Amino acid sequence: DIVIPSIFNLSDWKDYSNAEQEDHRVWVPQTPCLSFRPLCFCTSQGYYVNLLKFKGGGILGRHRHSSPVHAVTLKGSWGYKEHDWHAYPGTYVFEPPGETHTLVVDDDCEEMVALFHVTGSLLYVSEETGEVTGFDDVFSKLEKARAWYEECGLGKEYADQLIR
Repeated sequence: DIVIPSIFNLSDWKDYSNAEQEDHRVWVPQTPCLSFRPLCFCTSQGYYVNLLKFKGGGILGRHRHSSPVHAVTLKGSWGYKEHDWHAYPGTYVFEPPGETHTLVVDDDCEEMVALFHVTGSLLYVSEETGEVTGFDDVFSKLEKARAWYEECGLGKEYADQLIR
């Protein structure tokens, strides 16, 4: 891993957000506490870029990546159960291919949001056996987004506009 604690200071930035105007339906629920907001599905090169959001604490199960992953923490904090570092707003994280880890957001964290650029597949693995139990890649994330956007009334085309 490469962990650089402060690539920028978010508190120095003026807040231009209109949180009250954000359509909450753009967030695709993955678990009761975890959702993602897709920003790009690059099906031609096999990567996706999304915002990952945890409301309260939670865990993204033990997994490994077939290719590199880049992340920037925007809000809250998170870390890996297998490492002693913690990412805070402004922290850049590089995850090398092949490393197995478990993303953890502490219970006392009200909300965590991080930008992830994921190339290749994310393989979910059993803690007991190390065997692959499932996966996500640009195509499975796209299908999850299409299904959610259709269900919530935005229409699957909402996801399709993010395909490159």
